[in-house]
Amino acid sequence: MRHTEFWARMEDALGEAYATSWAERHVLAELGGRTASEALGAGVPPKQVWAAVWRALDLPESAR
Repeated sequence: MRHTEFWARMEDALGEAYATSWAERHVLAELGGRTASEALGAGVPPKQVWAAVWRALDLPESAR
């Protein structure tokens, strides 16, 4: 997964206006106590970050 696909999925799940805000503010224990944005910046693969976001938001299987 590329960063562009990650952000497209975030926007689909949360809306364009809220996706970036959520990614910058919501700390995920699964990502080492980092936000999605921090994890991406630290080099965590977008696919791994998306999996953590998917679980945190309890999104449907179709969004996996």
